[in-house]
Amino acid sequence: MNAHEIEYKVYGDDMQFVEVELDPGESAVAEAGGMMMMEDGIEMETIFGDGANAKGGFLGKLMGAGKRLITGESLFMTVFTNNGVGKRHVSFAAPYPGKIIPVDLSELGGKVICQKDSFLCAAKGVSIGIDFQRKLGAGFFGGEGFIMQKLEGDGLAFLHAGGTIHRRDLQPGERLRIDTGCLVALTKDVEYDIEYVGKVKTAFFGGEGLFFATVRGPGTVWVQSLPFSRLADRIFASAPSAGGRSTGEGSILGGLGDLLNGDD
Repeated sequence: MNAHEIEYKVYGDDMQFVEVELDPGESAVAEAGGMMMMEDGIEMETIFGDGANAKGGFLGKLMGAGKRLITGESLFMTVFTNNGVGKRHVSFAAPYPGKIIPVDLSELGGKVICQKDSFLCAAKGVSIGIDFQRKLGAGFFGGEGFIMQKLEGDGLAFLHAGGTIHRRDLQPGERLRIDTGCLVALTKDVEYDIEYVGKVKTAFFGGEGLFFATVRGPGTVWVQSLPFSRLADRIFASAPSAGGRSTGEGSILGGLGDLLNGDD
């Protein structure tokens, strides 16, 4: 499996985008809607699956696309190919505040497991599939940590995650427990599972979930400080239309100002 050898540059700080440089004939693959801009000479094509199962014929493409459907993603992806003369650039933007994580699969054993919503784009030839959690019973209740995508091949792929990204290199036998929403990605040698908190009172009154991800080294894990689901929950809870209330960030009075204005 030989993925296209692409060059790249990441721009920005909190709202990043990655610019991919393609030589003539090279391609990048991305989720629909991820493209930000592209230069003249690059052509878009919607394909069935990820384009990495061409040798498997239609059945291989169908199986690859079906696995993507299980993760909640589209059956189709978009390929961007440089059909011009000379180098051309196409850029892919992050969908919310956070960081873009470049991963070179050739340096990480040919496989990285990641959250299903973290994939942004990759060199064509990288296979994008599904990695099932072993304990299905715990997994179904584990939220974001259950269904994980796997990126396989020898090319570059780009992930996106929210807030600050922390890379943690685990020693053999080293164990770490992570909120299921905060686990972004891990290398293939890391053992991972979904573990029950153990105390229902702690889960319900402590503000945490019932399950968390347990990872064991050796290997590397990437952790995000602000999962999009957590950000969305806070925004929804504060929205007046959802029963939330403004805290008056721009006012010294805050809630007292609402009382004086007759909002309560």
